[in-house]
Amino acid sequence: MASSFPSMVVVILSLLLIFFSGSSRAQLSTTYYSKTCPNVLTKVKSAVQSAISKEKRAGAALLRLHFHDCFVNGCDGSVLLDDTSSFTGEKNAVPNKNSARGFDVVDNIKTAVEKACPGVVSCADILAIAARDSVTILGGCSWNVKLGRRDATTASQSAANNGIPLPTSSLSSLISDFSNVGLSTKDLIALSGAHTIGQARCTNFRARIYNETNIDSSFATTRKKNCPSASSGDNNLAPLDVQTPVKFDNNYFKNLVNKKGLLHSDQVLFNGGSTDSQVRTYSNNPSTFSADFATAMIKMGDISPLTGSNGEIRKNCRKAN
Repeated sequence: MASSFPSMVVVILSLLLIFFSGSSRAQLSTTYYSKTCPNVLTKVKSAVQSAISKEKRAGAALLRLHFHDCFVNGCDGSVLLDDTSSFTGEKNAVPNKNSARGFDVVDNIKTAVEKACPGVVSCADILAIAARDSVTILGGCSWNVKLGRRDATTASQSAANNGIPLPTSSLSSLISDFSNVGLSTKDLIALSGAHTIGQARCTNFRARIYNETNIDSSFATTRKKNCPSASSGDNNLAPLDVQTPVKFDNNYFKNLVNKKGLLHSDQVLFNGGSTDSQVRTYSNNPSTFSADFATAMIKMGDISPLTGSNGEIRKNCRKAN
């Protein structure tokens, strides 16, 4: 009996190690910086407000950066890293190249936060706070952002190419992509509502407006005016929400019901399939959408964060320390 005691200790320690390594989500807290950087929320919001005042698109850009960050190896700020001689980052991955923006705004936020609390607040947390503030400032809901993430020291272009949903994705692909990071189909529909703000490049919706039939004809005609059928004009922009492109509301879902989704990956959510009823619910009930969006954003922010001694607190969001 006595001889088995050391092995029992090993088993117990192993179980504790497994438990604590798997509880990173629990380590995030809405009060994480209450003592170490009590003004962080004020500093971030002020910088986001300033950016949106200069350019309304900044809000959508910041929200999207948080999304593209979390879907690639978790919410770790990796999307912000510039390429180096030792690794190729995520900025030139297919979903981000000539598309992801707002990096300069993040730099400004980081500068303001570093002045207040040097070396304390991670870039990953800045993205999470800025995403919430962008939604709120543009008229949407608010939520309590969980904090305590640390920053990755490297990034992965291949993971970004494989993990971020594409504008050409089918419904089954979208459901799979979200499921792979622990998000449900309900989360998918709610988070897609982020497309109530922002714009898309012609290259990402050209095939839809010229080739697809589940599209309002007048809507398609309007979009064709600024998106030639040939390969010219790839970077010409159109609002993702034709009704209120700089206001965070539920019109995105009303557009889908009326076959006015700009991207293929938008309209597949309302195309005679399993997600139609949820889209219709959100189109009729803005408060339900707001509540579900906030819940889904918190859940997305919980994806595989680096905590404890993992990662670092970057001084410059574009490069590891």
